[in-house]
Amino acid sequence: MTIPAFKKIDIQAYKPGKSNVRKLKKIIKLSANESALGVSSKVKKVLSDKNLNIFRYPDSKSNNLRQELARKFNCNIDKIICGAGSDEVIQMLCQLYLRPNDEVVVPKYSFLMYRIYSKIVGAKVRFAKEDNFKISTKEILKNITSKTKIVFLANPNNPTGTYLTKKELLNLRKKLNKNILLVVDDAYCEYMVNKDYSSGLKLFKNLDNVFILRTFSKIYGLSALRIGWGYGAKKIVDELNKIKPPFNVNKIAQLAAVEALKDTSFIKRSIKHNLFYAKKIKLFLEKYKIYSNAVTANFLFLDFSKAKIKAKQFYNKLKNKGIILRSTDEGYDIENKLRLTIGSKLDNLKFLSIAKRILDK
Repeated sequence: MTIPAFKKIDIQAYKPGKSNVRKLKKIIKLSANESALGVSSKVKKVLSDKNLNIFRYPDSKSNNLRQELARKFNCNIDKIICGAGSDEVIQMLCQLYLRPNDEVVVPKYSFLMYRIYSKIVGAKVRFAKEDNFKISTKEILKNITSKTKIVFLANPNNPTGTYLTKKELLNLRKKLNKNILLVVDDAYCEYMVNKDYSSGLKLFKNLDNVFILRTFSKIYGLSALRIGWGYGAKKIVDELNKIKPPFNVNKIAQLAAVEALKDTSFIKRSIKHNLFYAKKIKLFLEKYKIYSNAVTANFLFLDFSKAKIKAKQFYNKLKNKGIILRSTDEGYDIENKLRLTIGSKLDNLKFLSIAKRILDK
């Protein structure tokens, strides 16, 4: 049977953090940077509503959600676009800006979807080296050419957990050609309490050549509902709305996101929980010479180069006990490192208990 010819795309598919282990029913998943505290009680109330008219299409432009976002973050509703996860907004930006042979610059170790969506539309991806797993603005600028259309970066960065300071980020935008779109992914900004940090939205709200990404998948706990948003120049958003799929954000996701934004006490609890357990786990692992980044987002990037045990051994021993971390050798090509999500109190204590037994042997 003949298969009609199709375009071959030279990319490595995204591999999400593992969710299960064969033969084990009870799993502690610390591989995907999901919310440690689940979701707000306000969100649970929405999800339990039996009178949702799901036979009706959702609001195509997510107007109620955009109004709430504009109110909460004191920004212009006409500059907001919502997507099925921030991933979809990344995809739309690539479709809008990139043609074959255009170039995109991304940090060497960064969220994989930047490179994947760029390559799908035929753009060349240039990787900027990092300085001890921290984004280097110097290396980004070194990779800029006349063909560069977009620079993508997450701050703090995934999977390394490091971050650019407010000063470094402002300096990068200043030195970049003004015609290059700087895309700043604020996925983990809510967790950041570091004094020298500032979110992309706060810094660049009024600039037309910066586009901000935000997500409800992390601190808000709406990963399964797939919802995120972008903020940029009205002219960019107007064009994105032309290519945006109709009804791309489902009704339940929109309602849940509105309620999630209202529950500030849940966010405060999540930040406090994350700081406490990230510091606790970091100090524990350092006793075994397993070092990590300073506490920033809701995960730690673990370095085993000085430890007695290799990252792969530690990963497999934990997996056999039903605890899954994120391996960074697949997709990211980072050897002898692991990414550990900060989980619930019970998950964290279980991890500490089992890890101690493994490391004490």
